[in-house]
Amino acid sequence: MSHTSLAVESSTQRDAWWRIAETLLDEAGITINGSGAADIQVKNPNVFKRILQQGSLGLGESYMDGWWECERLDLFFTRILNAGLDTKIPHHLKDVLRILWARTVNLQSRKRAWIVGKEHYDLGNDLFTRMLDPFMQYSCGYWKTATDLASAQQAKLRLIGEKLQLRPGMKVLDIGCGWGGLAEFLAREYGVSVYGVTISREQQALAQQRCAGLDVTILLKDYRDLNEQFDRIVSVGMFEHVGPKNYATYFSVVARNLNPDGLFLLHSIGSNKTDMNVDPWINKYIFPNGCLPSVRQIADASEPHFVMEDWHNFGPDYDKTLMAWYQRFLTAWPEIASNYSPRFKRMFTYYLNACAGAFRSRDIQLWQVVFSHGTEGGLRVPR
Repeated sequence: MSHTSLAVESSTQRDAWWRIAETLLDEAGITINGSGAADIQVKNPNVFKRILQQGSLGLGESYMDGWWECERLDLFFTRILNAGLDTKIPHHLKDVLRILWARTVNLQSRKRAWIVGKEHYDLGNDLFTRMLDPFMQYSCGYWKTATDLASAQQAKLRLIGEKLQLRPGMKVLDIGCGWGGLAEFLAREYGVSVYGVTISREQQALAQQRCAGLDVTILLKDYRDLNEQFDRIVSVGMFEHVGPKNYATYFSVVARNLNPDGLFLLHSIGSNKTDMNVDPWINKYIFPNGCLPSVRQIADASEPHFVMEDWHNFGPDYDKTLMAWYQRFLTAWPEIASNYSPRFKRMFTYYLNACAGAFRSRDIQLWQVVFSHGTEGGLRVPR
């Protein structure tokens, strides 16, 4: 075959991918090379072949590589999800996507996932201290009356304390305590004794420093190894990393460590559907081995152990939280740019905006669920 015919074939193929993408994007109100904030600007003509063949991974990686631009990624993702484009891919491409999806998952070995995890969780404190609020909450804020990130996160911490009906002297377990912001708040505001568990030495050190002088113990321990009794148990933003195969174990451990008259609050992102809710791009670059639980999965795993006292969904508040993080990230970037690559900036920009769009379109949720062993008289749960 001559070079000329190869070039013509390549051009024709590219045009076919382009036309398919154009038809799909039109359903979402997105114009290729248009002037709207949600429109995309193509920088590499092969971008649509890459996206249609590789799905989520191709979309994210092509953005990281600078193959396309968008003024407002959050609006782009909101429109994509509202239009259900993931269900409207032409049938002859679905087999390709399924094969590539399976291949992607199989390539995520434990060793590789650990390396990718380091890229996210052990990012410098120069980033997180600037992007997050003073309590270093890397989870959804509560925006019922809040007008800024700091007040929204403090309201979330207060909401947790009130839902748990804390009283001075209670013994509280914080599963996956992060940088210790919740432990500090509960100990200081409610006079409780807090035991936080983490599997990160870096987080343990920072949490211990933050909670110095308070009745707080930060343990470097896997939650499954706990065998003590607590009046209250709380877990914020950790259940997303447990995985469906471990949900039963998770709830049995919580039940084992909770006093008969105790309360347990679970704060987790949730999926509308029951399946292996893993996005390949998020899995590779942001949260390795993460999986979003569904209502059914939480119900099935908790049913043998608990009475579900309250289920609170404030998923749209995560949209506001993520956009606040993004604005703070952009503001901080000139100060920290020398510590990161331009590709990292594009990755983190994509991550924050894609997640904001998913919450805004109600594609994913944020739940706080309160459980008991069966509290006499029931609970009046604050909002």
